[in-house]
Amino acid sequence: MARDQDTVPSQSWIEDFRGLKSLSSELLDTLVRQSKIVTLPAGAQVFGPGMSPANYLLLVEGTIRVQQVSEGGREIVLYRVHAGESCALTTACLMGYEDYLAEGIVETDVRAVAIPRVLFDELMARSQEFRRFVFTAFSKRVTNLFHIIDEVAFARIDIRLAQKLLDLTDADGRLDMTHQQLASELGTAREVISRQLHEFQRRQWIRSSRGHIKIEDRTALSALATSG
Repeated sequence: MARDQDTVPSQSWIEDFRGLKSLSSELLDTLVRQSKIVTLPAGAQVFGPGMSPANYLLLVEGTIRVQQVSEGGREIVLYRVHAGESCALTTACLMGYEDYLAEGIVETDVRAVAIPRVLFDELMARSQEFRRFVFTAFSKRVTNLFHIIDEVAFARIDIRLAQKLLDLTDADGRLDMTHQQLASELGTAREVISRQLHEFQRRQWIRSSRGHIKIEDRTALSALATSG
C-alpha cells in the first residue's frame, strides 16, 4: 500500500467515523495507538487482483475508485470510496481471508487510517460496537452494488449516460473525460457511448470534443435521466 506511514497522533480522525465513538475507552485507545495514517497520491494503486488486504481502511480525505477489469481489458467502475467511508471489498476480503479480485485506484490524493489486520480481527471478536460499525458500512455498500448490477443489466444506456453526465459534470456543466472512461463508468463499450454522445450532441443537449464534454441543455438531460 502506501510507502510512507506514520503513527496516528491523536483521536481527531475518530470524529469522522461516529460509529466508533461508542467503543469503550480501552478499545478506542488501542485502536488509535495501533492504527496508522497513510497517504497516497492520485493515480496510485491501493490494491489489485491477487493481493491480500493487510489493513482495514477508513478514508479521511480523498477518493478511491474501485473497478473490475476483464481478461479482455474492459473496465467497469464498481463504486467509489469517499472521505468518511470504508472499502466494502477490503472488508469482504478481510472477513473471508480472500485475495482481491478488483483494483482500487486513487482518484484524488488520499489520507486514510489503516487498521492492521490483526487488530481488525481482535476488535471484530471483542467488540459488538466495532462489528456493528463494520457491518453497517458493509451492508450499505452491498445494497448500492445491487443497484449498479440492476442498472447495468436492465436500464437503458441513454438514461444511464444522461444521469452520469449530470452527476460528473462541474458547476459549469463541464466534464474532462474520454469516451472510454465514460464506458468504464457505465460498464459498456466505448462505441456504445460514442454513438449515444453523438445523438445527444445532434439534439444539442451537449457539446463534445476530444476528452471534453459541455452540457448545453441540462433540462433535457434531466428529463431523460428521470424517465426510467
